Amino acid sequence: MLNSRNARLEKATQSKHLVAVLQEDRQAMWAMYCKIAEMKPVFANSKKVRPVLSRFSQLLIDYISLGHFCIYEQLLAEKQQKAILSYANQLYPEFSSTTQSAMLFNDAYKRDNRNLNPDNLASDLSSLGEDLAKRMELEDRLCSMLLH
Repeated sequence: MLNSRNARLEKATQSKHLVAVLQEDRQAMWAMYCKIAEMKPVFANSKKVRPVLSRFSQLLIDYISLGHFCIYEQLLAEKQQKAILSYANQLYPEFSSTTQSAMLFNDAYKRDNRNLNPDNLASDLSSLGEDLAKRMELEDRLCSMLLH
């Protein structure tokens, strides 16, 4: 019985740590997103935008990976709670869609040799922002399930 209690405490500690890291990564990624959005007047100057966009892409991928491969996978590992697993599976298609959106953005803008089209970047950034807002709301639901 003591081993069972210790295992539950260890899982709870691990879950809290994962959620804290996700929130830190999310904050860093979102701050960089806002920095890029504020640069809209100089989007045509790729020399100014490119380094910030490159850093944002790295933060975006780190953040998306943590949510997708750690938080969601941790919930799936909690198989003893069928209701949580069922709810997580219901959220998965929309959650996965936001992952795909971030990956497409990253693929489109990570290359240094691509000329930046200011109109495309503004539009793509706006679409990504909407998807990220949706993802954050879904992650908050998943994280609350993980912590309770």
